[in-house]
Amino acid sequence: MPSARTFAFRAPLWRHDGGGGAWWFVTVPFDVCDDIEEATSMRGGFGSIRVEVTVGGSLWRTSLFPSVQARSLILPVKKSVRAAEGLAEGVAVEVSVTLI
Repeated sequence: MPSARTFAFRAPLWRHDGGGGAWWFVTVPFDVCDDIEEATSMRGGFGSIRVEVTVGGSLWRTSLFPSVQARSLILPVKKSVRAAEGLAEGVAVEVSVTLI
């Protein structure tokens, strides 16, 4: 059973080209973003929120970052996870994040 500090959602994977390479993200849906922001007052650099993420059989630690363009939080998805889970741009990803 998920805890009050665990949030699940489904959202498409997208790529941002810039800064010398491509970065891949999933945007946290607005309602889930609101719930996450209500559940934590702890923020790191750049307003980041430390999380443990599960996508399929992959588990890793990273941060959610606020995005002015998306008007939400965004989750970076590293290459090893994309490869292991067979993720492609535009495909909806099942994500579970737990606040650390």
